[in-house]
Amino acid sequence: MLARMTRRLAEVAKYVGVSEATVSRVLNGRPGISDTTRNAVLTALDVLGYERPVKLRGERARLVGLVLPELQNPIFPAFAEVVAGALSKKGFTPVLCTRTTDGVAEADYVDMLLDQHVSGVIFAGGNYAQADADHDHYRRLLQRGLPAILVNASIEGLGFPRVSADDSVAVEQAYGHLTSLGHERIGLILGPRDHQPSQRKLDAFKGDPQLVERTIFSMEGGHSAAARLVDRGATGLICASDVLALGAVRGARRAGLKVPSDISIVGYDDSSVMTCTDPPLTTIRQPIEAMGQAAVALLVAEIAGSPVVADELLFDPELVVRGSTASAH
Repeated sequence: MLARMTRRLAEVAKYVGVSEATVSRVLNGRPGISDTTRNAVLTALDVLGYERPVKLRGERARLVGLVLPELQNPIFPAFAEVVAGALSKKGFTPVLCTRTTDGVAEADYVDMLLDQHVSGVIFAGGNYAQADADHDHYRRLLQRGLPAILVNASIEGLGFPRVSADDSVAVEQAYGHLTSLGHERIGLILGPRDHQPSQRKLDAFKGDPQLVERTIFSMEGGHSAAARLVDRGATGLICASDVLALGAVRGARRAGLKVPSDISIVGYDDSSVMTCTDPPLTTIRQPIEAMGQAAVALLVAEIAGSPVVADELLFDPELVVRGSTASAH
């Protein structure tokens, strides 16, 4: 028992960069310790997996959950980097929770974060964006009064502040770009029917409804959707993610078409690797730096007790023209 306590003191002291005596003073609730040091020691206990002393368990840790979908789409690791840096500057430690198809569900992550007494949660690409998904865990957060921010469009009525890229502006920019190049048969590749950002993109689409395809967010989904649209004579494609767009490039090539001389393709997100694709991808850039900073600012304000309206901040995306689009024949 004594050896375990000694090891705990040593590990926490090393993690925080203070003496073991300082850690001991914090754990025993003694005076003379700054709030910054005290919070750092308590956060270290949480990060290292040690239980807090009973008298300190009621306090929330300086931890913030960051719940993301699978990391196949490079936009999510990029967003995580922005949020983690902004949280660190505010004295918080991010806890990354990555959902996978056969792994831990979002609801289970929420339960784990609540057990860790986190100060708040930032969600990106979560169940809140799907009308047919389970939303009970969001209601548990509301009941607990735990601050949370949702990134990008959600179903109505959840009651959390939201930070979103404007899907309508994204489609208007992509459609305007393709029509300026002379394309008339423009297709749209979206996510599932209950996916709210995709629905917003569809609402802004001015093209032929017969040239709209729904699929899963994957390269394989983009491949098959593009093949169907090519069969219907589309010469330009707007995709709801860069991953879908890369799949569409593959699908077009499998159909014997060249990109961009035979068909133009526009993605959505713009992670750093999109300049390295063949051809480099024309896409709509989400302003993830501004969105990540805004999400953290809203969350920190909520944690501090400031009133934050459960509204949506909309950020304009930006068209980035590269080599996957060209004039129609």
